[in-house]
Amino acid sequence: MDADGVVREILDAGAGGRPYLLRDARVTGALRLDGAEIRRAVRFEGCRFDEAVSLEGASTLAFGLAGCVVPGVRASTARIGGRLDLRRSAIGEADGADSAVDLVHTDIAGGLRLDGARLIAPGRVALEGGGLVMRGGVFCEDGFVAEGEVGFPGAELPGGLWMRGARITVGEADRYAFQGDNLKASTVRLSQGFRADGKVRLRGARIEDLLTFHEAELLGSGSSLMCVGLEAGALDLRFARRPAGGVNLRNGHAARIQDHPSTWPATLGLDGLTYEWLGETSGTRREDVVNRLAWLRHQPVYAPQPYEQLASHYRRSGHEDEARQVLLVRERCRRSTLGPAGRAWGWLLDGVVGYGYRPWLAGIWLVLLTVLGSLVFHGHTPVPNKQGEGAPFNPVVYTLDLLVPIGGLGQKDAWHWSEAGVQALAYGLIGVGWILTTAVVAGVTRTLSRN
Repeated sequence: MDADGVVREILDAGAGGRPYLLRDARVTGALRLDGAEIRRAVRFEGCRFDEAVSLEGASTLAFGLAGCVVPGVRASTARIGGRLDLRRSAIGEADGADSAVDLVHTDIAGGLRLDGARLIAPGRVALEGGGLVMRGGVFCEDGFVAEGEVGFPGAELPGGLWMRGARITVGEADRYAFQGDNLKASTVRLSQGFRADGKVRLRGARIEDLLTFHEAELLGSGSSLMCVGLEAGALDLRFARRPAGGVNLRNGHAARIQDHPSTWPATLGLDGLTYEWLGETSGTRREDVVNRLAWLRHQPVYAPQPYEQLASHYRRSGHEDEARQVLLVRERCRRSTLGPAGRAWGWLLDGVVGYGYRPWLAGIWLVLLTVLGSLVFHGHTPVPNKQGEGAPFNPVVYTLDLLVPIGGLGQKDAWHWSEAGVQALAYGLIGVGWILTTAVVAGVTRTLSRN
């Protein structure tokens, strides 16, 4: 059937609002409806087209190409008042130069149905949906395959994007398979067998409800998944297996995050990521905090914010001990970034008071040094500084008086030692006391100021 004749029939004013339907026909020539105002629903079923179908800038009601073979669909800037149905169609050309489906800045009042469709544009863009505005959802399921990139940058999809079980092949792991920068959608389901052999990017996307990669395979190299600046109501990262590359979630936010240690990628970008709830990785809190600390170590470089965010999560859940453990590990990781002097001071703070998160360590050191000094001083005879003055000598009180630099117990100024070694111990305990006190004050002050 000649394409020009089909166009005349579609635009026939005498047909009124009756739908146009063509089944099992071959359409020769170019079917061009660019800029046309089509006042009826149009549907092709099981048809074969010699050239691309073009609706650029057109205004139409529902439009369907179901089960058809089409070299391409061009509908940029078109306004479709109903559903665009491309189910089970093979669209595109292996040796073509253009995208298979062009929906740039298209406005569709109904849904976009691509279930079971095959888009053919190897080395190119299979589905170009930049700036697409929908009222319904976009459905690419039931065996949908795209040979070429699928892109929805800046699209508005209030009905969601459904790509469960979809396959996208671009042939090279370092190319983008899916691109959704600044996408706005109610939900995005790249899950349940979804497979992309290139990178997936959702930089700056806004997902009101769920963004899920549950049981998905991401085979892109470098950053298999890039979600920098993402905002989502919930984020499910329970992949089918570990992504081939890293996952970048920097500066993103999700109210809820679910993942699993078995599919954590080799590298994770977590700096600036915030969340209100984080799924448990184990049945016990002790194992969970160990797992989560291992999760943070997947960052390529140290950053303090992910540790503070994880500690905040544990605090909101009422798990203060786990929060302190996370913050202690944060300080130990930070120590490795400091110079020699900073590392030395860090080791001291860690050993004495656990950077303020284990203040009881100071008590242990105080007891051990008190026992040591008391035993040594008990075995030697002190010399009074002034005969007949001062309190009687007590080795325990004397040792405490040396260790505690604030105040005084009336012992260290009343006695000295004739033996050089014992006097050196006394001087040493005074120095250790000052170091111990300074470390305690520094560690506790740091903890209070940051929390």
